[in-house]
Amino acid sequence: MARSLLLVCLLACAAPEAPAPAGPDEGAPADPDHGRDAEADAPRASVTAVRATGSAGAYTFAVTVESDETGCDRYADWWEVLRADGTLAYRRILAHSHVDEQPFTRSGGPVPVADDETVIVRAHLRPAGVDAPGVYRGQVLRGTVRGGFDPWDAPRDFAAALENADPQARGCAF
Repeated sequence: MARSLLLVCLLACAAPEAPAPAGPDEGAPADPDHGRDAEADAPRASVTAVRATGSAGAYTFAVTVESDETGCDRYADWWEVLRADGTLAYRRILAHSHVDEQPFTRSGGPVPVADDETVIVRAHLRPAGVDAPGVYRGQVLRGTVRGGFDPWDAPRDFAAALENADPQARGCAF
């Protein structure tokens, strides 16, 4: 019995101690969100309202955008209308930041959609200057000219390649 206890003690005492979890200063990946959703605090450009006037195939859309703008270093550089399959129907380039005008509404068209065609309206944020890649992050509206528009939980990668499609914002005036 004593021999068994001695063996158990030797094995337990000789076992390497499990390393303590590394903290943020020790080179281990830390949870930068501390349990929060990283998307919740990330800069965004949200579409908060859409109004369409005109006639089928040639509507003018008035789109209200609310964005986390700081100037030309971070601004909403366009809003766009997409068909349900993710193809671009129309893009309205925004030539300057709207730091002191939040939310803001800009009109554009003609938007070539039918009054009963489901479309998605979203905004694009240039978060790190005019030469840096931007993001589609924020509220997206989906609906029809006839029925109106409601918030839509767009898949994260929905039509992501359109970021590189023309027309592109070519600079920021102020």
